[in-house]
Amino acid sequence: MKKEDVPQDPSALVGVTRDVCYVKDANGKYTTDLSIGWDVKKQALDNAWDDIHERVKEAALKVKNGETSPVNYFMELKLMDLTLLSGYTGFWKWTIKRHFKPSVFKSLSESKLKKYAEAFDISVDELKKFNG
Repeated sequence: MKKEDVPQDPSALVGVTRDVCYVKDANGKYTTDLSIGWDVKKQALDNAWDDIHERVKEAALKVKNGETSPVNYFMELKLMDLTLLSGYTGFWKWTIKRHFKPSVFKSLSESKLKKYAEAFDISVDELKKFNG
C-alpha cells in the first residue's frame, strides 16, 4: 500500500488510538504511517458497541422488573465480567452471582455495598437507589 492510500475512516476510537500501517514511501521503501481506522474495522466496532448498549439496556430493564440487582446493571455498564468484578471487590464469582438476586442485594451490608460502589466508581447511594 502506498502512503497516500492509508485508510482514514473515522470510528468510535478516533482520538483514542491509531493503527500503524506498513506502507511504501515515494522512494518505494517500506516505512510506517498512522491510520485513524478503516471502514471494516469501524463496522465491527459499531456492531460491538451496539451489542454492549443492548446488554446494558436489558440489564436496566431486569432491574426495573425486579429480576436482578443493580450490581448486574453496573457490571454491564462498566464493561466488566464476573472475573474482573471479583478482582476489584474481592468477592468470589459465585457470591457476586448471588448478589444479583434483588432479595440478597437488599440485605447487603454497607461495607459490601461500598466495595461495589468503589469498583463501579459511583456512590453507595447511587448503587442502592438505582431502579432501572
